[in-house]
Amino acid sequence: MNKKQLIDAMAGKAGITPEVAGKALEAFVDSVTEALKAGDNVQLVGVFSFQVSKRPARIGRNPATGAAINVPAKKVIKFKAGKTLENAIK
Repeated sequence: MNKKQLIDAMAGKAGITPEVAGKALEAFVDSVTEALKAGDNVQLVGVFSFQVSKRPARIGRNPATGAAINVPAKKVIKFKAGKTLENAIK
């Protein structure tokens, strides 16, 4: 499902126009992004949770040459599905 299909599905289920559903989706994505940037976790109980985790710097290897490569530290987003979502797709 791509973004347009998601917007159309949201509009159909909520009985709203695709334009309103698109704005709602953008507001949701913006809100989640802002919360994660601020270091907060985002959790919809039973559905999903997002959290930011820090990966430390490390030494990696180039698989072709075996040469050592410095991999810098970075922040990554972790997603975890909730029980309700997991059970719905079984």
